[in-house]
Amino acid sequence: MKQLEVTILGQSYILACPDGGESSLLAAVAAVDTEMSAIRDAGKVKARERIAVLAALNLAYRLAEQPLARTAPAPAAPAPSSNVDLDALVRRIDDALQDDGLLL
Repeated sequence: MKQLEVTILGQSYILACPDGGESSLLAAVAAVDTEMSAIRDAGKVKARERIAVLAALNLAYRLAEQPLARTAPAPAAPAPSSNVDLDALVRRIDDALQDDGLLL
């Protein structure tokens, strides 16, 4: 098992990586860093922990949507209203956390 030093949102981390998994891990790090940077740069969220949670939710949502796009046939009718509205979800999280910079 190798160790890689990576940087996410300006912070260095040493991560364990299985042999041959370097490119996948670096791609994951790049995705997380890009998502967190976009949230920080939007200027609405300052706390690092909140940025991390929002980035994780965004990435998890996209990941959850991918298998549906690959396996489900294209809908003939508009999508049902039960689809998750990511912006509404983020607003609900922001409302729940208010000005609390600590998640736990």
